[in-house]
Amino acid sequence: MNKEEQNNQTQPDEEKPLAEEQMPNAAAEETQSTEESPVDELTKWRELAMRTAAEYDNYRKRCVKDREDFTKYANRSLLEELLPVIDNFEMGMQMAGQDTASMIYIGMSMVQKQLVDFLEGQGVQPIATEVGQMFDHNIHEAIMSEPSEQPEGTILRILRKGYNLRGRLLRPANVVTAAAPESEEKKD
Repeated sequence: MNKEEQNNQTQPDEEKPLAEEQMPNAAAEETQSTEESPVDELTKWRELAMRTAAEYDNYRKRCVKDREDFTKYANRSLLEELLPVIDNFEMGMQMAGQDTASMIYIGMSMVQKQLVDFLEGQGVQPIATEVGQMFDHNIHEAIMSEPSEQPEGTILRILRKGYNLRGRLLRPANVVTAAAPESEEKKD
């Protein structure tokens, strides 16, 4: 026999005992893993059930909140359409205010009070906007700007009142803001 044949014969003999020795260890590990497997699987399913229950609870809470918001803001479009009518009524009140003793003015004042009460009952509040106040892009809409000695961004005139509906913007106030005065070089 040459050396290669001897090496080949010795190698299989050496492998057989190793494989036999590894076999009991593998069987022991498999038995051990099957014993742990149901516990691990139970833990996995328990965690999945808890996650699913938490997701369902969050979904339920979100649905309740969405339903409340829908109920709270359901009449938003109706109120938006009513606001121009109220604007025109207020312009009429300004004109009728020249003769406060007239029956027309007194009757219009009573209707105006009813309108204000109705709006308050629906959660509509006017946005407090005053001349001289700084422009706030969250509640104001600048229709135009005019050169003025006032600081830039100051409200010069209020063209239309703005309103909030239960804390949300229903309609921004339309205003005219101050711009930097034109310099003489730009005029030429």
